[in-house]
Amino acid sequence: MAQGSRQIQSQAQQQIQTLSPQQILVVKLLELPAVELEDRVHAELLENPALEEGQEEGAADSLSEEGLENDADSESTDYDSLSDYLTEDDIPDYKLQENNRSKDERPEEIPFSDATSFYEILKDQLRERNLTEKQRELAEYLIGSLDDDGLLRKSLESISDELAIYAGVDASEAELEEALEIIQDFDPAGLGARTLQECLLIQIRRKKEQSHSNKLLDIEEAIVRECYEEFTRKHWDKIIKKLGLDEEDFKTAISEITKLNPRPGASLGETIGRNLQQIIPDFIVETYDDGTIGISLNNRNVPELRMSRDFTEMVEEHTKNKANQSKESKEAMMFLKQKMDAAQGFIDAIKQRQNTLMTTMQAIIDLQRPFFLEGDESLLRPMILKDVAERTGLDISTISRVSNSKYVQTNYGIYPLKFFFSDGYTTEDGEEMSVREIRKILKECIDNENKTKPLTDDELAEILKEKGYPIARRTVAKYRQQLNIPVARLRK
Repeated sequence: MAQGSRQIQSQAQQQIQTLSPQQILVVKLLELPAVELEDRVHAELLENPALEEGQEEGAADSLSEEGLENDADSESTDYDSLSDYLTEDDIPDYKLQENNRSKDERPEEIPFSDATSFYEILKDQLRERNLTEKQRELAEYLIGSLDDDGLLRKSLESISDELAIYAGVDASEAELEEALEIIQDFDPAGLGARTLQECLLIQIRRKKEQSHSNKLLDIEEAIVRECYEEFTRKHWDKIIKKLGLDEEDFKTAISEITKLNPRPGASLGETIGRNLQQIIPDFIVETYDDGTIGISLNNRNVPELRMSRDFTEMVEEHTKNKANQSKESKEAMMFLKQKMDAAQGFIDAIKQRQNTLMTTMQAIIDLQRPFFLEGDESLLRPMILKDVAERTGLDISTISRVSNSKYVQTNYGIYPLKFFFSDGYTTEDGEEMSVREIRKILKECIDNENKTKPLTDDELAEILKEKGYPIARRTVAKYRQQLNIPVARLRK
């Protein structure tokens, strides 16, 4: 054996996707709805002296379905020296025009109120916790990942990957688990659960904490934890035998369990009540008598942005004596350049946000044109994120961020962008049907059934087939579960 140990070196290529600070800024701005964008722009104006409000005469060019301009090629520019900023003609004044109307043509506001979002309520509760900056960041991301019912159906592994790719945040599953436990401690109990079973257990344990535990709550917890499958199937005898319970105690426990809330997020909105939050649409879509459809962004309260003229003059003064600059003067120049780079980057990010939002909304209009012309929900065709992504050339994750928490004002009311997305069902003959339409017919069949003899999934499949919807029994069961409708024996 050789006297010295031999070290073996090897090289391996690994492809890692990272986002630049500018890309991260674009992603964050893309997620913001209209109201939050206004706050973000004002905050940037206060923070960066190189950025200022500026208005120019005239309005932005019209943006409609016939002519949507795409300026993606000019979404960002690198500036290597301060001289790039010194000529007034070179200073871009990207305008955030509220829409393509003249001053006298203000769109009529459609009153539309909704329950206060439980996402905002959870963020308020989060602010009251003493957390590290990373814990708070992870908790906020988890809150944004919750479904409307307050449950988390994404795996922590996939959320960890999302954070690494889109936010540049390295978070382990253990760190996410810790952040999730913080959310699960919020009110109402059950938020942040990953399954219905976990949701019920969280609520029972919260009751035990508040009442210092008791025999009945112990029975409730045992039923849900150890006999959950039997509980969902209503196999009461099996539960009593398995846990050795007294029949009277068992009945009382079951009665209490059925009072628990399987959708804590939805109930939070109901508890707060309606008419507390006015929804501000992010898009305004108008259908005209000649069949054309106009689209504009609702940026009426967002100021126009440009590079600061005063700041530019300061740079000019510093560059006049560039050869005789002191150390302090050079440091001041570096500060000025950093601020100007940041201002230019923010303006570019805002412009890219506008282009991406308009491109995405235009694709949705193109794919759902019959609905925008008639306002009939039955005219909505099956559409998923991938359909819009393929039409726009954008990534699916980008389409997801645009459609999340955004609303569009139409001639027929205000709708969340998620309203226009639904899966499609393809029959054996290759015919594509709207899942939304099938679920609607299914619900009508169940609503009109004989409650003393509810229809089984097989019978429902036959009825749907007669109505022109040839779907399998297992598909009926899937859509029934999506509608939160129990099986036939539980509907008596």
